[in-house]
Amino acid sequence: MSRTPALLRKATPGDASALVLLWGELLHAPTADPVAEMLATIDRIAASEDQRIVVAEVGGEVAGAVVLRVEAITPFGDEVAVQAITPYVSPDFRRRGIGKLLIEAAVLYAEEHGIGHVSAASMSNSRDAHRFLARMGLAPQAVLRLAPTAVVRAKVSGRRTAGSTHRQPLGQVLAQRRSMRRQRDLA
Repeated sequence: MSRTPALLRKATPGDASALVLLWGELLHAPTADPVAEMLATIDRIAASEDQRIVVAEVGGEVAGAVVLRVEAITPFGDEVAVQAITPYVSPDFRRRGIGKLLIEAAVLYAEEHGIGHVSAASMSNSRDAHRFLARMGLAPQAVLRLAPTAVVRAKVSGRRTAGSTHRQPLGQVLAQRRSMRRQRDLA
């Protein structure tokens, strides 16, 4: 497919519906009015000097978007990076250079602010996104894990969560299966 000329710009309130459609599968908790929630997000980010939502537009249609945020690399120093949070391209516009433009927007934002590093975050189960980010020169630095507080509380206190059953450790299960397979093969 040919490269599609795209316009990069800051998100506006008029983009809320398109961003809900674009990032819909990434929104954690469905709300009664996701467009209103996205409008609030756009307003909150627009009011911040350290954040920006960049939209890639093709022919008047939102083809992709990314949230850019200036954050400390670690809590142990003053060095910061521009984080490209969930750069996402609509399936209809993939393989046309839109993702590369979104990462370029992160680089330009970093250069505007005199920041020497760019990082990116994508969903853990998105193999294509991970491969794309690796091609853009971004290497994995950490693994972010997320769980509901109640689940972690149950694990650290040794209690079982609702619906959990007693299970044998995986190693024991596999050892039993190997033993049964050997016995069956000998018979």
